[in-house]
Amino acid sequence: MSWDWEKLKEQQQRKGGGGIPPQINDLFEKFKQLKLPGGPLLILLLIILFFGSSTFYTVDVDAVGVVQRFGKFVRTTQPGLSFKLPAGIEKVTKVKVRRVYKEEFGFRSDRPEGRTRSLSGSETSSVSLMLTGDLNVALVPWIVQYRIKDPYNFLFKVADVRRLLVDMSEAAMRLVVGDRSINEVISKREEIAVEARTVLQAELDNAESGIHIVTIEMKKTNVPGPVQPSFNEVNQAIQEKEKLIYQAQEDYNKAIPAARGEAERTIKAAEGYALDRINRAKGDASRFDAIFKEYAKAKDVTRRRLYLEMLKELFPKLGDKYIVDHDQKNLLPLLNLGRQNGIK
Repeated sequence: MSWDWEKLKEQQQRKGGGGIPPQINDLFEKFKQLKLPGGPLLILLLIILFFGSSTFYTVDVDAVGVVQRFGKFVRTTQPGLSFKLPAGIEKVTKVKVRRVYKEEFGFRSDRPEGRTRSLSGSETSSVSLMLTGDLNVALVPWIVQYRIKDPYNFLFKVADVRRLLVDMSEAAMRLVVGDRSINEVISKREEIAVEARTVLQAELDNAESGIHIVTIEMKKTNVPGPVQPSFNEVNQAIQEKEKLIYQAQEDYNKAIPAARGEAERTIKAAEGYALDRINRAKGDASRFDAIFKEYAKAKDVTRRRLYLEMLKELFPKLGDKYIVDHDQKNLLPLLNLGRQNGIK
């Protein structure tokens, strides 16, 4: 079937061109037909303005410019006004090296600038769902804040830097959480964040990503909802156990020092009693030796003296004495002798 091209062109012209874009030659012809003064000069001036505007560019204070010549990296320019070759020869890419970027894992932030690892609820749960070292499951959300420290590596060394950061962050966090118990994951978030940052930075440096991790912030960690009641009961039992241990330790700390003090007091008392007995024995022995020496010199006098001293010491301890004549036959008068001194 043959096409009538002339009739087709007439129909397109009636419809306003039929959607065919004008060619560059037609544009130049129409521009020449305007009959403006200095037409070629004006065209030259427009060309100069076009190329001139593409040779100067400005870099913000928080960024650097990465210049490529025919796609090859040639230099990096600092903030301010800079010059490059016209468009088509050199291209500049502005990289914000002082801006702190953020990636969120395991939850979705309401702030518009927050970029989350997962978009759906199921994916968010799967990211934060981790296995701990004691074979428990924990929900671990976190935030990674980073900035670009090497624009060249950031642009040219890795094809998708953000995807690398996301995957490395998740791997580093799972590695750190997998070495700890569920109680450590819940109570030692700062320690986990520091260790995860160290592991993640080492992996990113090894991949030459050009990214510097500013900080990793751990959000509230917990266990999944279905096991939350059981986990609370376990925690309550552990707390009760620790409470009993602390009470026993307190009683121990009270009883043991008291027993040690009583034992020390008894030992000191026994030592004092032993020392007193020894000193008394030594004194008695010395006194006996002295008396024996005197007895050896004058036996009768010494014997009488000892007898009298013994009676003098003994009689006051005997109380009242009654001497009755052997010729006394009736003892009734003696019954009331004790009442004279108030003795019943």
